[in-house]
Amino acid sequence: MDEDIGAAAGRIWEALNSKGELTPAQLQKAAEVEEPLLSWAVGWLAREDKLVITRDKRGLRVSLK
Repeated sequence: MDEDIGAAAGRIWEALNSKGELTPAQLQKAAEVEEPLLSWAVGWLAREDKLVITRDKRGLRVSLK
């Protein structure tokens, strides 16, 4: 399972690196990662201090540090 989460984290990082800040829905589509793997991989990257997660009026936004 760690390999799946790591692979998903890589796809998420690549999507954010190429597209910039995204909403969770946009990120899911861009990275082609389904739940719950998306949440686990975002958590992994956040714990490694590689993401900035901000809240705006409409919801959350995710970007690379």
